Amino acid sequence: MPNHWLIKSEPFKYSWDQLVKDGETIWDGVRNHRAANNLKAMEKGDQCFFYHSNKGLEIVGIAEVSEAGLVDPTDPEGKWPTVKVKPVRPLENFVTLKAIKANPDLEGIELVRLSRLSVAEIRPDEWAKIIKMSEG
Repeated sequence: MPNHWLIKSEPFKYSWDQLVKDGETIWDGVRNHRAANNLKAMEKGDQCFFYHSNKGLEIVGIAEVSEAGLVDPTDPEGKWPTVKVKPVRPLENFVTLKAIKANPDLEGIELVRLSRLSVAEIRPDEWAKIIKMSEG
């Protein structure tokens, strides 16, 4: 069974629409050890919520890890990991940070607990709850 994650990007830097247009991208530039450990744990086929941070503050789509275990090409020392992701589908209804914070079933979610983390783990129950929220 695949694992679940949340990847964050500021939409003016790299948006969901850009990922859809590109078809696939390398998730580079992560320099936080916890986020890097999450990238290392990712496997091909894992699903990721795509979250617009800073502006929007909402989960807008689902991406999939298309290649795992890569070295970040923006790291001259070659010690930071990365993956490639591709779009799967947009969410029917975006799920806002406000809605997530208001849901008691999601109080332990890394998106809230570790709010500055750019690559977060999503537990299976959290994934199911957010999918349900996105379906209205």
